[in-house]
Amino acid sequence: GPLKPEITITYIAVSAIFFNSGLSLKTEELTSALMHVKLHLFVQIFTLVFFPTAIWVFLQLLSITPINEWLLKGLQTVGCMPPPVSSAVILTKAVGGNEAAAIFNSAFGSFLGIVITPLLLLLFLGSSSSVPFTSIFSQLFMTVVVPLIIGQIVRRYIKDWLERKKPPFGAISSCVLLMIIYTTFCDTFANPNIDLDKFSLIIIVFIIFSVQMSFMFLTFLFSTRNNSTFTPADTVAIVFCSTHKSLTLGIPMLKIVFAGYEYLSLISVPLLIYHPAQILLGSLLVPTIKSWMVSRQK
Repeated sequence: GPLKPEITITYIAVSAIFFNSGLSLKTEELTSALMHVKLHLFVQIFTLVFFPTAIWVFLQLLSITPINEWLLKGLQTVGCMPPPVSSAVILTKAVGGNEAAAIFNSAFGSFLGIVITPLLLLLFLGSSSSVPFTSIFSQLFMTVVVPLIIGQIVRRYIKDWLERKKPPFGAISSCVLLMIIYTTFCDTFANPNIDLDKFSLIIIVFIIFSVQMSFMFLTFLFSTRNNSTFTPADTVAIVFCSTHKSLTLGIPMLKIVFAGYEYLSLISVPLLIYHPAQILLGSLLVPTIKSWMVSRQK
């Protein structure tokens, strides 16, 4: 169509989001959070090892049900995604948790995701033979890492102006992300071969909310056990960063890894549902988690 998503979305939109992230992320906070190694290990291992493995085991049980197999494959792609740059940080900040740790893990997880997520997708789902790993890595590197680094460099020179003017970075990223989501939905419903039955869709929505709640509870239990060295503020960052998944990086990555797949649109649906679900659930839980954190700190 006239939007030319194969150029504007694949390259320009994704690069714009990560350049924007590079401008908005405070370098000092990222470097100060660097030393909290135990927290970082917990978040990254849970997100990129435990999460996809647990989903894979769960899907072995669901494979005998009449749920659409491509939506189930989409659930597996959700498990393979890295943490998001925005939502986990925003919710951690709203509660009053360890925002610096949330920022570091979100950014660091995105960097790890460039290498690990395609490998996980190839491991659990396979890929079209026409897209070699070198192409995946080079495209993701040019559209994610390079804009993020350039954004950080530019921030160094216009830091005072950014602090004074406070540009609406969140609104800009949201607008670009909305464009990515729109074109993905267009791909989904423009394909006449898509067979999206209501039963499968309703079940997938229920599973996504259940998985989100279960994993939030699990990370909460692990990070608050007696021999844990995490503070209540650390726990807040862990709960959100470990269970949230990136749509910003996820949709472009799926478009690259599964280029040419007839059912790419269906595979994308669970991730498109998971993203608003994590924001909705997180927002609803903010008052409860905040009161818990305050009482623990007292």
